[in-house]
Amino acid sequence: QVQLVESGGGLVQAGGSLRLSCAASGGTFSLYAMGWFRQAPGKEREFVAAIDRTGESTFYTSSAKGRSTISRDNAKNTVYLQMNNLKPEDTAVYYCSADQDLEMILQEENDYWGQGTQVTVSS
Repeated sequence: QVQLVESGGGLVQAGGSLRLSCAASGGTFSLYAMGWFRQAPGKEREFVAAIDRTGESTFYTSSAKGRSTISRDNAKNTVYLQMNNLKPEDTAVYYCSADQDLEMILQEENDYWGQGTQVTVSS
């Protein structure tokens, strides 16, 4: 059983940056593809970014591409989401996800979820 714990959320002004972290435990981290999703108030959860087991391949939703970078440190069992030029529409709870199959993350059918971290962007 993999446990995921997100951190790094908070309140930031529009145009600012945040780096989210997700620490994994309970499994061999390097065997899991990792992803980030978000859910804004009144909206469905949506995919933000994903990264394969080695970190060589990354995937982004169109709204995140160019402003966000997903990365991982397998030695620290941690995946990161660096978000720059944040906009009020980025306000959401951000969730970390894990699955041994990257396709499951891209299809939002992954096995594991974190509890989420709140990101609020003020205008």
